[in-house]
Amino acid sequence: MSLFLSIGDFSRATHLTVKTLRHYHDVGLLEPAEIDPATGYRRYSTAQIPAAQVIRRFRELGMPLEEIRTVMDAPDVDTRNRHIAAHLNRLEAELGRTQRAVSSLRDLLAPGATAAVPDITLREAPAVQAAAVTDTVAIDDGTAWMQGALGELYATVAGQNLTPTGPAGGLFTDAVFTEHLGEVTIFVPCEGPVRALGRVRPLTVPAAELAIIEHTGPPIESDRAYGALARYVERHALAVQGPIREYYLVGQHDTPDKARWRTEVCWPVFRVGS
Repeated sequence: MSLFLSIGDFSRATHLTVKTLRHYHDVGLLEPAEIDPATGYRRYSTAQIPAAQVIRRFRELGMPLEEIRTVMDAPDVDTRNRHIAAHLNRLEAELGRTQRAVSSLRDLLAPGATAAVPDITLREAPAVQAAAVTDTVAIDDGTAWMQGALGELYATVAGQNLTPTGPAGGLFTDAVFTEHLGEVTIFVPCEGPVRALGRVRPLTVPAAELAIIEHTGPPIESDRAYGALARYVERHALAVQGPIREYYLVGQHDTPDKARWRTEVCWPVFRVGS
């Protein structure tokens, strides 16, 4: 038989503050078993303690209240477990980003971290035909937008029986970096005429002379590569106007393991060959 506890006793039993319990009541997440109509005092059943403890654990894991409500209201165990697994996957992804950021920061703080000479090459990139998606993109939306654009490009290339002739790439205007909002073009070089479909359009990627450095990991974490490349280009007085370019040698199309992704970061420079 369930017993009833005052909100204070229930707070002590569950380690949820009275203020938190009142908030959970207000948002419909954990409602009292009874409310005294005369005094408005809340009373909780001892049978509610396990649910309160589960909610507390979810909050410690950073799960939003709305997601907790979805889990608690799940009609069956499988549905509940799917919601929990989705949140745990997000936590693992965030943990991976945090670990990579910590590792990168340790490298930056290590003695002589900036003294190493980066492996930078100069290369002439010829003009190529490609399928492309171009849009004005906010930097906060860049990863999701790029994943969507690449998925659409590869699907279109396959659907039109075109043969990719090189790795996918991207062109980034200065505003992407200076304003965090600018024009981005993602492209897949391919053989054969590209028919416009959805967001995909044919594009001639212009020839360019490039200084190139390779970054391992997600493109969003390539700031150190960009910094090293900028120092090299400035030191050798090579810089010219033109969009920054990236080539995705190994990316989401090849493996879901972001630690294995490889990106060439390319800075336009003076002509290096005749």
